[in-house]
Amino acid sequence: MLLSLAIWLPVVFGALLLVLGRDENAGAMRWLALGAAVISFLVTLPVITGFNDATAAMQFVEKANWIERFNIHYHLGVDGISMWFVPLTAFITIIVVLSAWEVIETRVHQYYGAFLILSGLMVGVFSALDGMLFYVFFEATLIPMYIIIGVWGGPRRVYAAFKFFLYTLAGSLLMLIALLYLYNKSGSFDILTWHQLPLPLSAQTLLFFAFFAAFAVKVPMWPVHTWLPDAHVEAPTAGSVVLAAIMLKLGAYGFLRFSMPIAPDAAREYAWVIVALSLVAVIYIGLVAMVQRDMKKLVAYSSVAHMGFVTLGFFLFNELGVSGAIVQMIAHGFVSGAMFLCIGVLYDRVHSREIADYGGVVNTMPKFAAFAVLFGMANCGLPATAGFVGEWMVILGAVQFNFWIGLLAATALIFGAAYTLWMIKRVYFGPVANDNVKALTDINAREFLMLAILAVAVLWMGVYPKPFTDVMHQSVTELLKHVAVSKIQ
Repeated sequence: MLLSLAIWLPVVFGALLLVLGRDENAGAMRWLALGAAVISFLVTLPVITGFNDATAAMQFVEKANWIERFNIHYHLGVDGISMWFVPLTAFITIIVVLSAWEVIETRVHQYYGAFLILSGLMVGVFSALDGMLFYVFFEATLIPMYIIIGVWGGPRRVYAAFKFFLYTLAGSLLMLIALLYLYNKSGSFDILTWHQLPLPLSAQTLLFFAFFAAFAVKVPMWPVHTWLPDAHVEAPTAGSVVLAAIMLKLGAYGFLRFSMPIAPDAAREYAWVIVALSLVAVIYIGLVAMVQRDMKKLVAYSSVAHMGFVTLGFFLFNELGVSGAIVQMIAHGFVSGAMFLCIGVLYDRVHSREIADYGGVVNTMPKFAAFAVLFGMANCGLPATAGFVGEWMVILGAVQFNFWIGLLAATALIFGAAYTLWMIKRVYFGPVANDNVKALTDINAREFLMLAILAVAVLWMGVYPKPFTDVMHQSVTELLKHVAVSKIQ
């Protein structure tokens, strides 16, 4: 029942907000949304405390008939690969509710309702063990995010929302065809059954690239990343936080649950394609981030570069690489979410995201600047912050795989430091640049609490990542053993 509660509690609360809410009772709706987010997070805590990290088997499994005629089940469960994403999603939802407390003044109930429903659907993606159930959750996440960008976004919000929706939907249609092929072969939509299904290399290749189309767009990998900067720039702050912290991980997670175990021979055969595209993302997109003048665009491109580390780590086929990539997914959730929140804090006061419109913010907002610099350092991959652990593991795994690939991947740390420090220097340090900066007031108690919680998470994960790596160890080992064995008939 735990996973069902984690999925459906926020969805039910979100629906309640949509039904009961009115603009005149916005204050009550905010408190209801916060209560719902906290309760939804508390429900996920037993998933952490009750998880047995000594086994690679699925845990907290629930299975019930859904559409019997087609052998489709409501089948849930988590292993060491997916477990941490359930509480992470619920945790980020609390931050999102706090971030919009004073910013959103119209249609408050609809805004919070969309985020709560989105939260439940994303937990569903990480928990689904039935292919059709996974597809329904995976596609359903598009709807609330499309509405969030299209209704509460910036001046070009409709364009950005359409681009986001069409890119991700187009990729997912190929995945649907792959799921139907696997159903015809196995007579079931059970994902774990598909993992054992023998397939010729030609079929594996087609399946691999069908899944690649869906998951590469969602990550997003170069060259299908162009929807992301537009979506980030136009989305409200909370939309950017959820998009970067959780939604990008849905695609990366798909590689581990579908592409690698279902088509292991094709995954090994075409690993070089993923490694090459990942290195392009890490290096080229890092250079693109350096020339951005808009803070949100800079952090959006930085997300593409950081997610390049994730896909690189997966296809190195060693434990350091895969575990490091999963750690990087979790860390990026904290760090990128925090970076977008900091940009949102400044935007709420000055209504500009242009780097040139700031300078010397530390003089007027010292508490806020301390948090912003910490998150900037984590984005650079500074040791003792969450941003370092995953990237370091992936680089070690890359060096084990091939020294030159490791060297190329390591250059990303230099580019990451360059664009992040350049932004920090120009926005936060130096003399007060203009009257807008002079008039700034430091963060209030709500903003302080929000950023402090994320700061603790970033430092805790950077100093003591053992709980994260211990949980995933058995599942990653089992996945790599599985991928090493041919499934060709």
